[in-house]
Amino acid sequence: MDHKMNHSLSCSRFTTLTVAAVLIQLVGLSLFIFGFFPIKPALSGISGPESFRPPWDDVGKNRSVAALPPEQLRRLYQELSELPSSFDRLILMVIDGLPAEFILGKDGDHPKKAFVEAMPYTQTLLSTGVAVGFHAKAAPPTVTMPCLKAMVSGAIPGYLDVVYNFNTQALQDDNIIGQLFRTGRKIWMFGDDTWLKLFPGLFTRTDGVSSFFVKDTVEVDRNVSRHLGDELMRDDWDIMILHYLGLDHVGHIGGRKSVLMAPKLKEMDEVIERIHSTSQMQDEDKGRTLLVIVSDHGMTEDGNHGGSSYEETDSLALFIGLKDQMHGLAGQQSITVDQVLPLSLPLSPLPRTTPPSLPRQEQQLRAMELNSWQLLSLLQVQLPGMRCINFNKELVVSKCSGSVEKKFCCLYQNAAALHRSWVSKKMSMSNRRKDYIRAAAAYHEFLKTASEWLARRVTDKPVGLLALGVSAMLLSSVILLGLLFHLNKAVSIEGEANLLKRESRPHLRGLDEFFIVVATVGHAISMGSSSMVEEEQYNWHFLTSTLCLLLLREALQVFPAVRMQHPSHNERAGCQFYSVLALIISGRIMRGWHQGGVNWTNLPDISKWLELRGNEYVKYTQIVAFVLVMSLGLFALSLIWKRIKEVLAIMFSLLVPGLLVLKHVIEFQDNTVTSSGSGATLSAQKIYTTLMIISVGTIVAFPWFVLTKKNKNSSSCSISSSTSVPSNAIMKVLLHEIRDSLYVIGWALLLCWCLVQLLLQQPVSSMPISILLFQIYLIMLYSSTTGPPYKQWVEVSTLYYLGMVGHYSMGNSNALATIDVAGAFIGTSSYSTLVSGILMFMITYASPMLFLLSILVHISVKDVSVALQGSDSRQLLKAMLGFPCLVPLGLNSVLLAAYTIVLLLMRNHLFVWSVFSPKFLYVAAATVCIDVGVFIVAATVTYAYAIIASTGKPKGQQA
Repeated sequence: MDHKMNHSLSCSRFTTLTVAAVLIQLVGLSLFIFGFFPIKPALSGISGPESFRPPWDDVGKNRSVAALPPEQLRRLYQELSELPSSFDRLILMVIDGLPAEFILGKDGDHPKKAFVEAMPYTQTLLSTGVAVGFHAKAAPPTVTMPCLKAMVSGAIPGYLDVVYNFNTQALQDDNIIGQLFRTGRKIWMFGDDTWLKLFPGLFTRTDGVSSFFVKDTVEVDRNVSRHLGDELMRDDWDIMILHYLGLDHVGHIGGRKSVLMAPKLKEMDEVIERIHSTSQMQDEDKGRTLLVIVSDHGMTEDGNHGGSSYEETDSLALFIGLKDQMHGLAGQQSITVDQVLPLSLPLSPLPRTTPPSLPRQEQQLRAMELNSWQLLSLLQVQLPGMRCINFNKELVVSKCSGSVEKKFCCLYQNAAALHRSWVSKKMSMSNRRKDYIRAAAAYHEFLKTASEWLARRVTDKPVGLLALGVSAMLLSSVILLGLLFHLNKAVSIEGEANLLKRESRPHLRGLDEFFIVVATVGHAISMGSSSMVEEEQYNWHFLTSTLCLLLLREALQVFPAVRMQHPSHNERAGCQFYSVLALIISGRIMRGWHQGGVNWTNLPDISKWLELRGNEYVKYTQIVAFVLVMSLGLFALSLIWKRIKEVLAIMFSLLVPGLLVLKHVIEFQDNTVTSSGSGATLSAQKIYTTLMIISVGTIVAFPWFVLTKKNKNSSSCSISSSTSVPSNAIMKVLLHEIRDSLYVIGWALLLCWCLVQLLLQQPVSSMPISILLFQIYLIMLYSSTTGPPYKQWVEVSTLYYLGMVGHYSMGNSNALATIDVAGAFIGTSSYSTLVSGILMFMITYASPMLFLLSILVHISVKDVSVALQGSDSRQLLKAMLGFPCLVPLGLNSVLLAAYTIVLLLMRNHLFVWSVFSPKFLYVAAATVCIDVGVFIVAATVTYAYAIIASTGKPKGQQA
């Protein structure tokens, strides 16, 4: 055995390789993210007079209009466009998060009665033909900033815009707001300050509010409406933008069925009535006003958004004031269009919507012709060899085939030929209508084909960068798995005889290890299916339940052998059996708490049943969960107080934040409304501060208490200086003291983490927190009875699996819509990207981090002294941290590398942005969670070892 250890890696080299593997992994992950999700470059230049001429027309191309006064530039554009101005002023009202089905219904059906009753004025406008509405399909990610960019520029958003949404920068692409500003329009903006960040300096009058403080559902809208009385009566503005955030915040807090939803819809209806009535009275004096009501995205049943489901992408486009320009659209409320404002022609790949405000067929065809010229210009930039000059002048429509360049030219030429045919012929109205429909259809086919091709072109991936990123992640995985294999081979199995003889269960040898390997590989392969990605929680539940059944089967097989060979071990064998049995039962409860995933969230579960029973039941559940968490945590700590009296101080200190959390839950938390008062904020801040002090204080101070106690015992017994005491015995005493310290620190951190989660999580998710803590207690009971480091990596793998199961049982999924935004503002008096981002991360990865912190307790209940050959204390840290750190890092590295390869292979898949990309962001964030958790564990153990061992090393090994 000594020979085997001589060839093992030293602790320092082992640590160096592990850290290097993690750094390589993070570098590879960063390279892949910025290669696969590139920051979409801004299109150079802005559209000018050349946009009103064919791309092959060189007349006036070099003419500069930068020096023209705004009024003259406006007249020039009006003349070149050959399109009359139908309205003098525009009011753009954005109702953040409003699903179109609230106003227009779904699948041809009328809206729900509650929504109709909440917005009677708007429904009257629709039923009388005064307003016309569209289902505007938003492109993912369905969050505010990318959707606003799509509206005003026509450009598809970059996927990483979901991250930049929290730190908006000025929009560099050509856009409607910039075009209107350059032509002298006076633009006013009130509401979401995202507009001010996207278009700095372009608004004449502004009053912005933060869009991320979701607890505010009242003042955020009052701050907009308070301007209406004065501003609507003034005549010194051309465009007024009103962005209301309250409805989106109501959704985040309580979902579509929130008790606040109907009053908020009623409030928006009153605002619409006020604006429309005032505009009607002013039409004669101040010119005709068009009121456009849009939403940036929809929301799920839970009120969240960010993904690509119908509920999230179903946004609204409602036009009020078109009167006689409806052209048969009145009453048709099931038409779906792209989420692009049809008010201008910015330089972008996707402006392909025909403005509904153009009253005549020739004007609509002219708008599509201008749009086609613009896309032809963009195509020629991407395809330099493309020239569509010699188009067919014989007015013959041909079938399009051949190269990409020829196909685009053919599609455009067909549309242009039909357009000219419609202009040249004087026919009956019926025939003329048919020719118009054919020409419009041809234009739409060209616009659709060209814009989709340009959209794919924009998202082309740098293959070299992606390959480098994948290679780095594969290398990291190989290093971590190699270290894990080496450690597993090198660990001594002498302590196995202290519990059971291997001969008593030869048929079970390696079954659980084999299952974990096969399950991990199989799970990684399954991620190649979009359905498996959407419903990944079922996979984790199945794998974890199977692993627990294997552990239960082993305990059942072991129990008779123990009774025959080691009667004194009956209690320990029984503890193994009952702890695994309780683990399986608690896992089934967790399985039924939330119907996660994407496709089956409508199925009944425990959380839905509690919500249907009412807020009182949810409140009782919260209180019971709090009592269970505190009782279990304090009980676990009390098991050691007879040996270490200082633990009593920690137990009493933990009662303080515990009572503060209970007080906060009773006074401020509600299942439908998140309190935003100063009292609730101050209460949460007190809890954060107290928990932080206790957590850091316990980590820093408790090893010193243990050291002080050890020094007193050493001075009375003279153990460390005695030459008659073997150094191996001193090492065991040192290890015992470190384990006691880690036990107390581990349970203190677990209890603190559970208390902060009881504060942050949705009230209905409070009971799963207590169940997760109970599962940790059970797995610690099991680990403490399996003896020295026998199969320790299996036990740590079980912790990893349980953490992933808990992640989905808490209501999370692989869709961005399940991210709890509302909880990220608990205890914040103002918006902070950093603070809210950290809180959001803590809420989302509550379960994985909880089980990572539990590794400290796991280390404390495992006797690794038999892994130490002789008295070499330099291997002590390696023995304690080897499996607990390498197993989560290794398992995650396999899943990360495998899914990265899957995403690379699926880069052209239909669901790449709606299914595979969100999952990859979750995998990347989980990697950060694993790395942070492992770092906390390693740093805590190393610190405790350094303090306690400072006077406990055998002579000759003192630092």
